[in-house]
Amino acid sequence: MNLTTPSRMTWLFSTVALICFAIVAGGLTRQDDSPTPTTADGPSTWKVDTVHSTALFRVTHMGAGAFWGRFNEPTGEVKWDHTGQACPEFDIKIPISSVDSGNSNLDKHLRNADFFNEPEFPNMTFKSTGCTPDGENNWIMTGELTLLGKTKPVNVKLERIGTADMGRGLRSGFEATFTIKRSEHGMNWGVERGALGDTVKIIVSLETIRQ
Repeated sequence: MNLTTPSRMTWLFSTVALICFAIVAGGLTRQDDSPTPTTADGPSTWKVDTVHSTALFRVTHMGAGAFWGRFNEPTGEVKWDHTGQACPEFDIKIPISSVDSGNSNLDKHLRNADFFNEPEFPNMTFKSTGCTPDGENNWIMTGELTLLGKTKPVNVKLERIGTADMGRGLRSGFEATFTIKRSEHGMNWGVERGALGDTVKIIVSLETIRQ
C-alpha cells in the first residue's frame, strides 16, 4: 500500500478507533456466564440428593462428653415454590442401617433392641405439618417424627442454605435443627443411670434437586 505519511497516520488512527469501538461494544453485549435464576410456576417436587445429605445426632455420654453420630443415605422429597417465602413441605425417610458412629461394634449395638431396633423398625421418618417464616430463608416448622413405631410432634428450626444451578440441575439446600427426648419413643437404655442423656440434638442437612 502506497500511502503518504499524513494518509498513513489517518489510516492508523481510524483503525485503532475501530478496534476500540469493537472492544467496548463487545463488552457491553457480552453475556454473563453465571447461573441464571429460574422462575417457578408453583410448588415443585425436589428429590433428596442422598450422597450430599446427612443427619447428625448429639447426646451426652457418662455425664461428661458430648457424643456425635450420624445417619447416612436419607431419602425423600420436598414440595416447595422456591421463588418466595412459601413454606416447604418435607417427607423424609432415614434407614436405621446407615447409622455411623465411627465404630463398627458400637454401630451394631445402636441397631439392636437397646436403641433403634432395626429388625423391627428399619426406618425413621419425618413429615412436616406446617411452618411460619422466621426471617428471610428461615422458618419455624412443625412436624411428626416417627421412631421405634412411635410418632411424636417436633418443632424444627429450618434454614435454606442456598439455591443454585451449576449445570447439574436446580438445587436447594436446607438445614433443620431440633431436639427430642428418646425416652418418649421408648428408647430408655442408659437414661435411668445417666450413662446416656435423654435429650438428643439432631441436625439434618439436605441437598435437594428439582424434578
